[in-house]
Amino acid sequence: MNQQQSLVSDLMAQLQGAPMQQMAQQLGANSQQMQSAVETALPLLLGALGNNAAKPQGAADLFGALQRDHGSAMPQGFGDLGGLLGSMLGGGQSPAGSAGSNPLGDGAAILGHIFGGNRQTAESGLGQATGLGNNAGQLLAMLAPIVMAFLANRVKAGGMDASSLGKTLEQERTQVQQQGGLGGDLLGSLLDQNGDGKLDVGDLFKLGGSFLSGRR
Repeated sequence: MNQQQSLVSDLMAQLQGAPMQQMAQQLGANSQQMQSAVETALPLLLGALGNNAAKPQGAADLFGALQRDHGSAMPQGFGDLGGLLGSMLGGGQSPAGSAGSNPLGDGAAILGHIFGGNRQTAESGLGQATGLGNNAGQLLAMLAPIVMAFLANRVKAGGMDASSLGKTLEQERTQVQQQGGLGGDLLGSLLDQNGDGKLDVGDLFKLGGSFLSGRR
């Protein structure tokens, strides 16, 4: 239990300060509301990733995607969060629908792979739980590439293979659900889509299959 700091805690600590302020500014939220929203969103994202990694081929697909699409996101270690956020929030002044490389659009694509058909449920649940409303989707789209870059860095630094990545994420999901809180509750209700109070194969099939394969 005392093994290592959880992924959520580690990433949360690295988002303090300027990154948190940038996100709050972008979404027009105060710092306290943003802190609470991110504290809810990260367990939801990492827990859902853990759920997907537990599926056949899930960890291998994620491992491949991290190496292919996110492996060079933070080559110097996970330090340049401000730079990553800056390119996402400010970079170009192209609207969300513009052609060209759009990091928030990439974030939305990642969310589609993480949550499958339940993306809207995740976004509206987060919006209601945190008071962010419609901005919850934008927050998740901002956090998704950060989570992926963070995991890519973990894989690289820890010399992980697909199996150890899968185990780490499954452990994280279990921890998120055991600790409860808003993020754990949202994750639990998302995973229990048939409403029977327990996670089973019927729920897993509804949670979207292909994991980050074919991402652009």
